Amino acid sequence: MANHKSTRKSVRKNAARRDRNRYYGKTTRNAIRNLLAITDKKEASEEMPKVISLIDKLAKRNVIHKNKASNLKSGLVKKIAALA
Repeated sequence: MANHKSTRKSVRKNAARRDRNRYYGKTTRNAIRNLLAITDKKEASEEMPKVISLIDKLAKRNVIHKNKASNLKSGLVKKIAALA
């Protein structure tokens, strides 16, 4: 366990940030899964900007890498475009 006062505080801050990042990451993964489950192209196209916004926020907060965010978004766009 940390011995210095500042280190104890950083341990608390890191735990809070980890929990927050896990929440945002899980929420985004669920949103992606729900988007991919939609079979109607019009409905999926309406939902896609919300999911892309969530992915961008994760990249901005450094929860995921910006290249991973870009790959996720391009994959989603391809899947939605392929819907009949």
